[in-house]
Amino acid sequence: MSSRHIPSGLILAFLLAALPVTAARASMAPADSTAPVSTPADTTVAPAEPAPPPADTNASESKSESKDEAAKEEAKDASKAKKAEEAKAAREAKKAKDAAKKAAKKSAKKTEAPAATKGTVTPVEAAAAPGTMPVKPATAPQRVQVQHILIGFTGSVPGKMISRSKDEAKKLAYEILDRARKGEDFNELVAKYTDDSPPGIYGMVEKGLQPGPGEYPRDGMVAAFGNVGFNISPGNIGIADYDSQASPFGWHIIKRLK
Repeated sequence: MSSRHIPSGLILAFLLAALPVTAARASMAPADSTAPVSTPADTTVAPAEPAPPPADTNASESKSESKDEAAKEEAKDASKAKKAEEAKAAREAKKAKDAAKKAAKKSAKKTEAPAATKGTVTPVEAAAAPGTMPVKPATAPQRVQVQHILIGFTGSVPGKMISRSKDEAKKLAYEILDRARKGEDFNELVAKYTDDSPPGIYGMVEKGLQPGPGEYPRDGMVAAFGNVGFNISPGNIGIADYDSQASPFGWHIIKRLK
């Protein structure tokens, strides 16, 4: 049958039947690859920052030990320095103390009255009352009046029964001297202790002068007695040490009255 004779109705029916097929094919056709494609979101997780390397514990411990050692050395040096300073201070203190002792001895020697001859001793007493320490007169006296306390020992004073030893006599004499210089009543000390006759007052004159009432020539007395009496000022108290030649009777504690 020729196409020229196909009825139009049949052609229309064919076209209507083909429409659904064409639409289906169209829906199944691939998308135009030339159209811009949206970039999918980057869902990859950024890699984490690498963790810092672990601390070198050995180096840290070494550093700490070094600090400890340095601190110990500093403490040790400080201790040595402190000990050195303390030792230096102790040496300086000892030096100052020794210097003070020397100065005191030198001062004591200067304040002692000069001993005219053998048998006179005038030690310094720290607590002496004013005017009792020996002071040499500015002008040598021609006449003096003195009062004394004689402290003898066994056999030293003829006619006296004395039981004390020489050492005991010396000790007692200096104790009495100290008490007298501190202001005790000299008359009472004479009455209590002297191995001579109380009140023990004598006047002496220099050689070549005529003795008055109650006076004796200086050279008529034991040498130490006159040596002390003529070398101290009125009110002063001195002592004549025992000497077999200059002071054979013992120790004389002598106060110049005038």
